[in-house]
Amino acid sequence: QVRLVESGGGLVQAGGSLRLSCAASGFTLDYYAIGWFRQPPGKEREGVSCISGGGGSTFYSDSAKGRFTISTDNAKNTVYLQMNTLKPEDTAVYYCASSNRCGSSVNVWGQGTQVTVSS
Repeated sequence: QVRLVESGGGLVQAGGSLRLSCAASGFTLDYYAIGWFRQPPGKEREGVSCISGGGGSTFYSDSAKGRFTISTDNAKNTVYLQMNTLKPEDTAVYYCASSNRCGSSVNVWGQGTQVTVSS
């Protein structure tokens, strides 16, 4: 069964850091991309970052560049999103999702993890 499970969300103060995890099962990250998305309350879901199958390429939204880092631990079949210098506008439910390539249609969504940044 193909499955993605996010973890690592929580409540932090502005300027703080969190590391989100996306554990994949049922497929290998050597051949599938993982993207991070977020949905603030009352707003549309937006892409945050993506890492290609095998970890060869990474992509970031303008808001994430310079603050967030995506990485893969292939031995654990897990993708991480290190989020530094968090801002209140980063508050959202964060989801990871698999796709054949970064930028292509999502195959499977995780359940989401809440990130709340206080001012």
